[in-house]
Amino acid sequence: MSLRKLFSSPLSLLALAAALALAGCSRDNNADAARQAPAVSPYAAVARGKIDIEGGLLKLSMPRDGVVAEIKVHEGDRVKKGQLLAMLDTEPSKLAVTSAEAEQKQSQAQADLLESRMKAADQRAERLEAAAKAGAGDAQSADDAREASRQLQGELTNARANAALAAQKLAGARYELAQRSLLAPVDGEIVQRLIQPGATASPQGGAAFVLLPEQPRLVRAELNESFVRAVSPGMRAEVVDDSGSGMPNLNAHVLRIGTVFGASALEDDPLVRANTRTVECVLAFDQPPPASARIGQRVLVRFTAGDAGQKAP
Repeated sequence: MSLRKLFSSPLSLLALAAALALAGCSRDNNADAARQAPAVSPYAAVARGKIDIEGGLLKLSMPRDGVVAEIKVHEGDRVKKGQLLAMLDTEPSKLAVTSAEAEQKQSQAQADLLESRMKAADQRAERLEAAAKAGAGDAQSADDAREASRQLQGELTNARANAALAAQKLAGARYELAQRSLLAPVDGEIVQRLIQPGATASPQGGAAFVLLPEQPRLVRAELNESFVRAVSPGMRAEVVDDSGSGMPNLNAHVLRIGTVFGASALEDDPLVRANTRTVECVLAFDQPPPASARIGQRVLVRFTAGDAGQKAP
């Protein structure tokens, strides 16, 4: 049959139209199925986090009450362990040390004097006892001398105890004098100075300095409870800047995962924060981060799928 005869037949045209319609429906169904198919994510989990150090920032308070006399450092200074940061007025403590030194010297001198007297009394008692045995002296004099020696021995014991107490008092006074100074407990950087010369400071009055210890940076991520089973120690992750600082993406691996659920501290929405339970996940950078990575900076942590349980090199 010729094409002209085929297309001139109504039944033929109807069949052709039905075939075209079925082909079009098949293509539309395939396209819809492709659009509705979920995309496969390369990440096992994603979590909010922040850059931190082990133990966090150190808030240093003055060890004793007093008036700030000197401040030796400024914000941004790098300090070494044991370096003097600030000092309170030391005059009262110095007077206490001087008084304790005098008392200790007096007690020691009294003990030394009694020790000399006791040695002399022992020698006299021994001579009188020897004379009494030889018949050149009386026994009563020897007994009196030995009793005097025993009395001096008791006085010497008491004097030595007083000298020891005076030495302890002196050590305490020197310790209190040392507590008038605030020293850096570790190497680090002074992030904040919160006192001024002439101000009154105390251990209960808040921090005098905020110190950033010189320790490796790490990431504290808040792992949502729905992702806890998907993440394990050693798992690789990508740390992405979430603050707009321009920090490049960094590689990290999971050190440990917490065992206690808590409320989110990094979620901005109060309603979401109140209803979200998270576990802390601590990650270590594979390489030292750049200087642009600052403590407290917010990041996104993307845990690599299919990498659970593998230790980073």
